[in-house]
Amino acid sequence: MAPLDNSPVRFGLWYDFRNPGQWSRPFESFYRETLDQIVWAEELGYRSIWLTEHHFAEDGYTPSPLVIAGAIAARTTEMFISTSLMLLPLHDPIRLAEDAATLSILSGGRFHLGLGLGYRPIEFETFKRALINRPSLMEEGCEVIRRAWNGESLKMDGKRFQYPDVTVYPIPEHKPMLLIGGMNEPSIDRAARIGDGFLSTQNAHQQAYLDALERHGKDPAKGSIHAGQWAIIDEDPEATWARIGEHALYQINEYIGWGAFGPPDEVPRFPDRDSLVSGGAFTLWDGPTAVKEIVALLRGMPQIKDIYFWAQLPGESVESGSKRMEFFMREVAPKVIAELAA
Repeated sequence: MAPLDNSPVRFGLWYDFRNPGQWSRPFESFYRETLDQIVWAEELGYRSIWLTEHHFAEDGYTPSPLVIAGAIAARTTEMFISTSLMLLPLHDPIRLAEDAATLSILSGGRFHLGLGLGYRPIEFETFKRALINRPSLMEEGCEVIRRAWNGESLKMDGKRFQYPDVTVYPIPEHKPMLLIGGMNEPSIDRAARIGDGFLSTQNAHQQAYLDALERHGKDPAKGSIHAGQWAIIDEDPEATWARIGEHALYQINEYIGWGAFGPPDEVPRFPDRDSLVSGGAFTLWDGPTAVKEIVALLRGMPQIKDIYFWAQLPGESVESGSKRMEFFMREVAPKVIAELAA
């Protein structure tokens, strides 16, 4: 299928590389098959890949997304590669800036860096960071990264970072975009204030981001939204859900147990796969519904530059995910583009 080069939005795929015990497979073959899938996805017309980060997860949730990004860059030619997202407060911002600059150089400017605060106590305790310091770690970290990419001195005597008068080299010819995610008011405000774009989850906070841009004297029309979707799109999504819903239940309940949506003892887990749908955690769309919903979303929020979907759910086979990927590019994406152009 020819790439959708006339699309006003990039269609992309989201990966966490989780490999839960109840569906476990060898990690080497899992990674190899997934990289092969990404190369094939580029041929289908997908134009962005989104990688996540967490640590100390028994299911192998990606701890090293930048390493994977390098492998993807080496095997693709057009796809943009981004993190959605990396946990900046856990990292030395100089090293992160250097690695991101190197990825930009290796990929010919196809890498962007998506960042967030993080929330799991075990990660902060192990990396000797305090959860309470997340905002200042993020603010100063972003300043360091921007200075590094601009070839400026990193001399700093901040609350969290102190550096001498040094400069990072090489300076990337194409500076990565600095994308920032968040689901509460301070994080969304920060994305508008210091980010180049907003990592949106389930489309819930996009207007809040645009409002924050306006508060900070920026033109909301020039906002940049990169929208991760929690939708299962297939010819018969209910039948597909009956087959893979347990994988989605695992995914969401693990996030709840980690505290992604608030204190784990205060946020109830979903009892079964169908409660995920009735509770709005996932949506099920057939082809015509997906076209209608995506067109409405893009018409209502033209600042959206990327829409991306989970390639496969934790423990779901790569082959199973590939069937939905192909269906989307055959039955949904071309019709979305045609509707938007009409």
